[in-house]
Amino acid sequence: MDTPLHVTTSLSLAPSELGWRFSRSSGPGGQGVNTADSRVELTWDPATSPGVAGLPEAARERLLSRLAPSLVNGRVVIAASEYRAQLRNRQAARERLAQILREALAPPPRARRPTKPTRGSVERRLVAKKSRAAIKSGRGRHGGTDS
Repeated sequence: MDTPLHVTTSLSLAPSELGWRFSRSSGPGGQGVNTADSRVELTWDPATSPGVAGLPEAARERLLSRLAPSLVNGRVVIAASEYRAQLRNRQAARERLAQILREALAPPPRARRPTKPTRGSVERRLVAKKSRAAIKSGRGRHGGTDS
């Protein structure tokens, strides 16, 4: 786990930037469940990261604005406890952090070009509305007196 975390070609996080906490995981685990600290919490501070500082201005702003709602005290926190081994949970947390950062760095999708419905689809919609109205008009009382 002392290798840099490669997120994209332009962003790598040094091992010293990642903070780790370990605790006991809940759930089944046999005899070692009360002794092994297999749950992992990975923390990373994007504001002080040298990797983020090296990004282009637009990418850095996009990353920080997309991460802002999920920050806890200014840090990204990822908990992993799906595996019984601490090493596998550490790998899972690193992969999850890399995935979150890739999604936050992704450029926004192209703007949708507005289009008009085709003449045929408009006609089909109107025909369907008229036939439905005819079905509904056949229901209920028409022309009779209320008694």
